[in-house]
Amino acid sequence: MSHNKVIVIAGPTASGKSKLAIDIALYLNGVVINADSMQVYKDMPIITAAPSAEDKEKVPHVLYEIYDPSFRGNVALWLDAAVEQIRSAWKNEKIPVVVGGTGLYIESLIKGISPIPETPADIERKVQKIIDDKGAPFLHKMLEEVDPDASKKLAPNDASRVKRAYEVFLSTGKSIIEWRKLPLIQKLPEANFFVIKICPSVQELDALSYKRFDKMVEMGCIDEVEKLYKRKLSPSLPAMKALGVPELIEYLSGKTGVYQAVQNAKLHTRQYCKRQRTWFKNRLTADFELPTCYKGNFPKEVLDLLK
Repeated sequence: MSHNKVIVIAGPTASGKSKLAIDIALYLNGVVINADSMQVYKDMPIITAAPSAEDKEKVPHVLYEIYDPSFRGNVALWLDAAVEQIRSAWKNEKIPVVVGGTGLYIESLIKGISPIPETPADIERKVQKIIDDKGAPFLHKMLEEVDPDASKKLAPNDASRVKRAYEVFLSTGKSIIEWRKLPLIQKLPEANFFVIKICPSVQELDALSYKRFDKMVEMGCIDEVEKLYKRKLSPSLPAMKALGVPELIEYLSGKTGVYQAVQNAKLHTRQYCKRQRTWFKNRLTADFELPTCYKGNFPKEVLDLLK
């Protein structure tokens, strides 16, 4: 590969991405850079399947467990941090290996990010309070009054997108639709990307996602989530929406039994995996695709191409 190479490994939850990233980083003297929107949070390594201490000893890992769960991370913040880490890797003569299942993060790195300005904190708090007090459908009606075109494209219960559209209008005076017509901003134009995509069958993903959550329970994820629950953090925070967290909080708050909570978490994990798989299959163009979950022995001929 040419100068300024960046290896990107993408795929759904439980597909073996992290193992592949470590194997490639070991082979190429690389550094593993996180592109998972939940693994950026501290105090929840089990429920987010963050790399273990043993994994981190094998090769350098960056952008993992960098924010408190009370912090609202976003794609723009991640992208700036990822670009900084990639350039640092190049400077230190290491190969950056970006790995994760958050499609928006990976797409923004490769294709660029929307020029929509960041929402001021006071506006974000104001809009969040409307959702907390009156619900997403109420905010959707408010959006309809100021930006009817955007409201037509959004479901009233889609809290995160309705919130974003209303925030954009309040902070810029322009519809989010108009902003999205503008060219994307490429933050790393000098990069030469090599994209590896893992797209296992739905059946394989189903089985692995169920086993994965059972293992998390064995490792103590319920205790981990209980500590978060005791902090009384807003359920609207990104960290509190991590797979398994809302379901286990239902149990911890006495709204359901532990068995039902775990079954719900497994179901939602399975559904999320399928959505991820569909997204990557349809939207991410790859230089190399693995049709099954990665369990080891990545083709050496492809590794040699990456040198």
